[in-house]
Amino acid sequence: MRKQMNIIAFALTGAVLLTACCTTDQLSSRDIGSAVPALQSSDKVEIPKDMSGAYVTDGVEVYEDFVLDNVLHSDNHAEIHYNLYIPENYDGTRSYALFITLPGWEGLYFQGVGENIRREKFGREARKYHDDMIVVAPQLSDWGETSAEETIALTEYFLSNYNIDRKRIYINGYSGGGETLSIVLAKRPELFTAALHCASQWDGDLTVLAQSRTPLYLAVGERDEYYGPESVQRAYQLLCDLYAADGLTEEDIRKLVVLDVKDQEYFSARGQTNQHGGSVQFAFDQQMMSWLFGDHGEPVESESQNNKRVLTSQAKVSDVMLLPAFHGFGQFL
Repeated sequence: MRKQMNIIAFALTGAVLLTACCTTDQLSSRDIGSAVPALQSSDKVEIPKDMSGAYVTDGVEVYEDFVLDNVLHSDNHAEIHYNLYIPENYDGTRSYALFITLPGWEGLYFQGVGENIRREKFGREARKYHDDMIVVAPQLSDWGETSAEETIALTEYFLSNYNIDRKRIYINGYSGGGETLSIVLAKRPELFTAALHCASQWDGDLTVLAQSRTPLYLAVGERDEYYGPESVQRAYQLLCDLYAADGLTEEDIRKLVVLDVKDQEYFSARGQTNQHGGSVQFAFDQQMMSWLFGDHGEPVESESQNNKRVLTSQAKVSDVMLLPAFHGFGQFL
């Protein structure tokens, strides 16, 4: 993972939950085996050409009901290793939700089979929110473009081979997995119902995400030792500005983007002295997880489509540094 950017930190005190507010002065938030039938998803999905010959080698070992080290093979991608949970009652006759959880550095494949689900509990905890949900926990090879493309390929494989409810497809990324997530959302955000970005930085272009209006929750410690909060604060600011420029209301923007900056008290209460490593505790945070797996309704439509200049240009997080402190949603308490 790249080093934390060297910029001036924002002054934040306490656990701050920011949701967009339309004022300019302040802001007040799987095939477990061949026995499982492979069916089309509940909505028609076009199978990408590079995935049409894809097949899976099934894992054998099981940990916490996850089948470990399944491998997706396809012509255009290297082997994609992933751990998989499928509810016992899944038989392909009705659509199930799908959750993709992207790991941090210690959960990458070279660290050992199953290390992601041993160290991070997002996949296990997610099952408490939807009992009819397939959970895919890939062990990726990096935190950049390669892993983002592998994540998209894996998601598309499940959508085209299993009965998936297209209105309930969720994704999260922790640490390096959050960097991967930001790139995934810059490429194919429309694949997902909602996303949770944890203790990381934002590397992706926000333009496509803003156009898709996929709801996003950004969570980070105010003194995260690796990344700090500044990158996600800038992403939040720019995304809010993009939505506002496209005519969305304050209420609409609140549905689409949340910034949650946690203070040391939050981590101490959970027995954590390190904010970055302690952010694995976000998996047990009912507010975050309930938001991710909650009802996000129908896609938000803007009241006005007059201003297309902002949404059709490249919108990168680094661009926000060019903006003055007093700039629409760029105010933080």
